[in-house]
Amino acid sequence: MEIKKGGLVTRKSYNHDLLFRVGSVEKKVVGLFGEDLRLEADAPMDDLSPVAERELEKRRKKGKDQEEFSYRLFRQDYQLLKEKRDYQSSDGFQFDAKIFQLPAKVLHLDGDQMYLQKCIQLYHRMGLQVHGVHLHERDMPHEIGALINKIQPDILVITGHDSFSKNKGVKNDLRAYRHSRYFVETVREARKINPHLDQLVIFAGACQSHFESLIRAGANFASSPQRVNIHALDPVYIAARIAYTPFMEKVSVWEALRNTLTGDKGMGGVETRGLLRTGMPYMDDENEH
Repeated sequence: MEIKKGGLVTRKSYNHDLLFRVGSVEKKVVGLFGEDLRLEADAPMDDLSPVAERELEKRRKKGKDQEEFSYRLFRQDYQLLKEKRDYQSSDGFQFDAKIFQLPAKVLHLDGDQMYLQKCIQLYHRMGLQVHGVHLHERDMPHEIGALINKIQPDILVITGHDSFSKNKGVKNDLRAYRHSRYFVETVREARKINPHLDQLVIFAGACQSHFESLIRAGANFASSPQRVNIHALDPVYIAARIAYTPFMEKVSVWEALRNTLTGDKGMGGVETRGLLRTGMPYMDDENEH
């Protein structure tokens, strides 16, 4: 099978551990993007194996099962949060009151168009309002100011692809990372507009990103403390947990991470206040006339 742009491959030198999409083919070097993980890599042509249809189906089923498991966990947490919120809002159900919610607004910047579409589908499935923008990572610092002023988000997700290369430097050297410095600059630019951690909640990073620099720049949550790969959908779960927690309650780092597919090896952060505001009474169209 020929290796061409858009095709799916694995790497022989890594024992075929991850599934990659071919992003570019130049001479004998192939640019790769993780199919499910936010990793960008290069590999020589002779290190790659095209993936057969049967193997692809098996990998995709396994990935889908993992995603559905995380989603079910999230739904359980959401239901518990909702029951607690309804109980508190109606004074222990002593009277029958219809309540309404002011949902958080998410601005999601993504360096990968396909990942962006996957994330938007999950945001919608979770009932969240999202404005998704596809930008190359290097362009994000220059565009973020205008986007924040236009969208006025409560939650900002800055993600795409990244990777650490030990050939370029040590782990605390930002220059050894493919895109971490752009994520850091984007967080800094966002914090110039809104410096408050509880008014604009920021997730930043991708696979193997420089976690410490992102947190120092002002991110509430970031990847990747142990420089491991993170799943494409993980930022959505963190955004959802913050969005559905009442603003009078704080979200611990563990609560934010527990429904992600990667967990605390791939992500970390600081405790953050929830963003959901509940009001009453809810006025439907019939009551307005």
